[in-house]
Amino acid sequence: MIDLLGTHYNYLVFVALVGIGLYGVTASSNLVKKIIGLNIFQVGIFLFFVTSGYVDGAAPPVVGHGSGPYASPLPHVLILTAIVVGVSLTAVALALIVRIYDAYGTLDEEAIREVQLND
Repeated sequence: MIDLLGTHYNYLVFVALVGIGLYGVTASSNLVKKIIGLNIFQVGIFLFFVTSGYVDGAAPPVVGHGSGPYASPLPHVLILTAIVVGVSLTAVALALIVRIYDAYGTLDEEAIREVQLND
């Protein structure tokens, strides 16, 4: 059991990151903290995909670059695309949060809901 945990510690980090991210999204009513939680969750998913695509001792799938087992570059390419999309979504979310703060004067989800109910 200890050997399994020692060799697959990246899966434990994945579970920890996803758990911390979910906790950040669900437990906090601050919108910025929710965005931070989403980013932590996203990093956990990235780690899972990269870990799943890793093949021990594999060569890159390039012609004339070794023989034997090859590692598929697809998970890594998907994660690079996901990183770009994630950064863009974070920028849009933060811009929306700035607009929400200008409109309501707070970033607290409950206070915004109360202001909306009173209007």
